[in-house]
Amino acid sequence: MADQKEALRKITTTLALKNEEIQNFVCTVKQTLQNLEGNATRVQQDLEAEFSSLYSVLDELKENMVTRIKQERASRIYELQSQLTACTKALESSEELLELANQTLCSAETDSFNQAAKEIKDSVTMAPAFRLSLKPKVSDNMSHLMVDFSPERNMLLALKFLPVPGTPEIQQLECLVCDNNVRVVWTVPEPDSKIDHYILEYRRTNHPGPPRAKEEHPWMVVEGIRDTEYTLTGLRFDTQYMTFRVKACNKAVAGEFSEPITLETSAFLFKLDAASAHQNLRVEELSVEWDATGGKVQDIRKDKNRTGSPMHSPARTAAMSPKRAPSSRGGRDRFTAESYTVLGDLAIEGGQQYWEVRFDRDSKAFAVGVALRSLGRFDQLGKSSASWCLHLNNWLQLSFTAKHNNKARSLEGPVPDRIGVYCNYEEGLLSFYNARTKQLIHTFRSRFTQPVVPAFMVWNGSFSVQTGLQVPSAVQCLQKRNSGTSSSNASLT
Repeated sequence: MADQKEALRKITTTLALKNEEIQNFVCTVKQTLQNLEGNATRVQQDLEAEFSSLYSVLDELKENMVTRIKQERASRIYELQSQLTACTKALESSEELLELANQTLCSAETDSFNQAAKEIKDSVTMAPAFRLSLKPKVSDNMSHLMVDFSPERNMLLALKFLPVPGTPEIQQLECLVCDNNVRVVWTVPEPDSKIDHYILEYRRTNHPGPPRAKEEHPWMVVEGIRDTEYTLTGLRFDTQYMTFRVKACNKAVAGEFSEPITLETSAFLFKLDAASAHQNLRVEELSVEWDATGGKVQDIRKDKNRTGSPMHSPARTAAMSPKRAPSSRGGRDRFTAESYTVLGDLAIEGGQQYWEVRFDRDSKAFAVGVALRSLGRFDQLGKSSASWCLHLNNWLQLSFTAKHNNKARSLEGPVPDRIGVYCNYEEGLLSFYNARTKQLIHTFRSRFTQPVVPAFMVWNGSFSVQTGLQVPSAVQCLQKRNSGTSSSNASLT
C-alpha cells in the first residue's frame, strides 16, 4: 500500500509539473498572438511611411530637374532673342545704305556723286552688319538634360522586404563571470553586412534552467551593441543565476532572440542580523550606526511594555529575509555590555566567500572579521577563541591590530577606509585586503570546526557592508601564490 501511494505521489508530482509547463506554454502562445497583431500593424505602418518618404524624394527630385530645364530654356531664349534683335537692326541699317547707294548711282552730277559715294563707303565700313557674328550664340540641343532612369527603375522593381537577420548563438564556453562582471560572447550563423547592431537582454533568476513565463525579475535591455560581445560591469549578484539572450538588428528589422543561456553568478549575499545587535547599534539591512541613547530607549520601552524583549524598539527592528532561517540568537541573547557587536544573518559552511566593509574614519573603535554563532553575548571580537578580526582603536591614540583569542598583532601601513574580507572555509583561511588596491593586510590560518558568520563591531561611529560580491581575481591569484608559504600569523591562529 505504501509503495502504491509513493508511486501515485510521483505520478501526481510529474503531472503537476507537466501542467505547469503547459500553462506556461499557453501564456507564451497568447503573448505571441498579441505580439503578432501589434508587430504586423507596426511593420505595415513602417512600410507605408517608407513609400511615402520615397514618393516625397521622387517629387522633390522631379521638381528640381524641371526647374533646371526651365532655367536653361530661359537663359538660351534670352541669348537668341538678343542676337535676333541685333541682327534685325543691322539688317535695317544695311537696307537704308543700299537704297542710298542705288540713288547715288542714278545721279548724273559728278561732284555730288563723288561726295555721296565717299559717304556711303564710310557708312558701309562702320555698318553693324559687318560686326555681327552670324553663328547662334547657343545651341538648340537640350539632350544634356535628358535622364535615364532604367537602373533606378530596375532597382525599384527588385525592391523587396529587407531580409531578417539571422539568429545569433551565444557561445557559453566563451562567456565569463568574474569580478562582478559578466562577459557575453555570441556569433551569427553567416556573415551579414546589413546587421547594424545587437540588443542584449538579461534577467536575474534563482534557477539554472530555461526562462519561465512568470519570473520575479524583469528583462533588462542593453541596446546599440556594435560588436559580437558585451561586458556587464559593476554588478551586485543578489541572485544565483542570470539568463541572457541576444538578437541582431539591421536598419529596419530585428531578428529572433537567441536561445537563452543561464550563467551561474554565485556570490556571498547576506544582511546584518538586527536580532543579534547590541542595543546601542541602529541596524538597517547593510549599515550600522552607533547610538549612545539606544540602550536607554530600550530600557524605557521595556518598562512601558513590561516585556524583557528589546525587539519592540523601531530602531532595533529589521525585517528578516524570507530566504533566511531565523537567527539562532534570540532577542534575549543580543550582544550587551561593551560588546558593540552585530553578526551577519548567513553562515559560511564551505567554499570561498568575499565581502567588503566601509567604515567611518572618525569611529572611536571598529572591528571586522568572522565569529562562531556561539560567540558569547558579553564577548568582544578577537578576545575569545570564537572570533577573528581586524581591530581599529581610534581613542586617545591610533592602533590597528589583528586579534584572535585575546592575542593581538600590530599591523603596519595606512589604515584603508574600505576593507575586503576573504574566507576560505575548507582551508581555514581568513584574509583581509585593502579593497581598493587589493593589497593584503593580514591572514589568519585556522581550522573552522563550526560554521562562521561575518562579525562587526563599532563604537562611536558607523559602517556599511557591501555583499553580493564574487572573490576578486586579484585576491584569488594572491591566495594561490601564498598557498604554499608559511604564515607569519601563526601566533594568532
